[in-house]
Amino acid sequence: MSAQIIDGKAFAADLRTRIAGEVARLRAATGRAPGLAVVLVGEDPASSVYVRSKGKATIAAGMLSFEHRLPADVSQDTLLALVARLNADPTVDGILVQLPLPRGLDESAIITAIDPDKDVDGFHPVNAGRLATGLPGFVPCTPLGCVMLLKSVLGDLSGKDAVVIGRSNIVGKPMAQLLIAESCTVTVAHSRTRDLKAVVARADIVVAAVGRAQMVRADWIKPGATVIDVGINRTEAGLVGDVDFADVAGVAGAITPVPGGVGPMTIAVLLRNTVVSAARRDGFAVDL
Repeated sequence: MSAQIIDGKAFAADLRTRIAGEVARLRAATGRAPGLAVVLVGEDPASSVYVRSKGKATIAAGMLSFEHRLPADVSQDTLLALVARLNADPTVDGILVQLPLPRGLDESAIITAIDPDKDVDGFHPVNAGRLATGLPGFVPCTPLGCVMLLKSVLGDLSGKDAVVIGRSNIVGKPMAQLLIAESCTVTVAHSRTRDLKAVVARADIVVAAVGRAQMVRADWIKPGATVIDVGINRTEAGLVGDVDFADVAGVAGAITPVPGGVGPMTIAVLLRNTVVSAARRDGFAVDL
């Protein structure tokens, strides 16, 4: 048995094409394009590359891109003042403060200062609460992208037994909430889960987001299960996920590769959230 490879790169490209179409429709109806503001503090190389790629993708979709770069030693008050200005700016529909922030800045305070209705990263406590209670809000981009990929392969997810390995606020917890909303039976597993292998082995859907290279092996996986690998780990052999791809692909029904699986979805969903934010503010319906 050889697993179906879930091509996140192709799915993300299709999503970005649809986003561009909705941006054009929104612009024609309202006279303005959605705007995304990205704030980068410091000179972290990985964050700089990521911010640059977000800017290019935003412009390619026909949207406005606002980039704010601040020095690593910026004060908390200065950063909060910038967030307040972006909250009040009518040309800005989405605000993203690139994490991690340099030492000395309170990430929680900065995230909480963002207007929840412009929080296209979905990290604000208000949006976490909306997700948990089934209210419309913004969901972190990576888990929402994972659900899109799952539905592209499986269609209706209701009744599926799902295990999420990892309990972070950015991926694990919102992933579990999204799967619950899709009527899955969900287990959140982590480093202290007893007999983790046995817990994972009963799942129809496995989402690995724990940050340990190639931890999930073929003998953990129920034959035919769908495996979503969120992990990105740098090793001497190159980028690998939390799943041993070559091993698990012989057992799973479908699997995302690393790279080329979940990764491309994150920026595409960020653009999607920004368009949705603009549409909500203008009372306009988009199909994304």
